[in-house]
Amino acid sequence: MTWELILDVVAAVCMVVGCLMSLAAAVGLVRFPDLLSRMHAGTKPQVFGLLLLLTAVGIEGRDPAMIPLLILAWLFMLLTVPVSAHMVGRSAYRSKHLREENLTQDDLKNVIEYASTRRDD
Repeated sequence: MTWELILDVVAAVCMVVGCLMSLAAAVGLVRFPDLLSRMHAGTKPQVFGLLLLLTAVGIEGRDPAMIPLLILAWLFMLLTVPVSAHMVGRSAYRSKHLREENLTQDDLKNVIEYASTRRDD
């Protein structure tokens, strides 16, 4: 076995697992019942799937100059996905587009009640 074959196998495994993670995120977006579950399905497996796919691209490219670009692409995704999911979750909470019976603990309720009482003063 040569190093080329080992690197090809590792890249293939990363690519297949990354594609499966992205597929799981897509299926979760379609199949999960409420917004909060869909947000979870759309963020966590998708970011990990992208990491594996970018790793496979880096291994197959075998060009060290590509590594900073791939890291930068993954960092942008890592920074933007949680922020956008947080904003979608807060807007869904404020517009009552979620199932409150699915919440085990509602920390945001006290904050919104406090903010609405301060606004009335």
